[in-house]
Amino acid sequence: MKRDMKRGFTLIEILIVVAIIAILASVVLVGFGPAQRQGRDTRRIADLRQVQNALELYYAKCGYYPGTAQATSPCGGFSQISSWASLITSLTGSNIGVSQIPNDPSSGKNYLYGTNIAGSSYTLGAVLEDANNPALQSSATGNVNNINCTGNTYCVQF
Repeated sequence: MKRDMKRGFTLIEILIVVAIIAILASVVLVGFGPAQRQGRDTRRIADLRQVQNALELYYAKCGYYPGTAQATSPCGGFSQISSWASLITSLTGSNIGVSQIPNDPSSGKNYLYGTNIAGSSYTLGAVLEDANNPALQSSATGNVNNINCTGNTYCVQF
């Protein structure tokens, strides 16, 4: 019996194990896709509720929902705004204790914001990834405060 014979795995055995691991990993990643979409949609809805709280603080201080983007002090003259960036500027610069407003979890996308002419109502919107999300059933529909609430767009109107 030879004692100097080396023991180990052959190249074929290693390649088979790597192939099996790759197949299992791809199956797991494909399975996580819908769960990740649902998680991002849930975050979008939670973000809109958080922004609603900030909007109510602003309303309690000013008597109207944000219109003109105010960089330092709220309650100046009102004029409609319709961009998320202007809403962020208004809320974070309004001295109501809000320092951060959430953005859409997908890069390159923004939430939607619109007010009526008097600033007495607003609409928040987010485009959901799952067209069958049950939250869409309770969403505002149509064109509300210059926000198109159709298709996959989930809207909250107040």
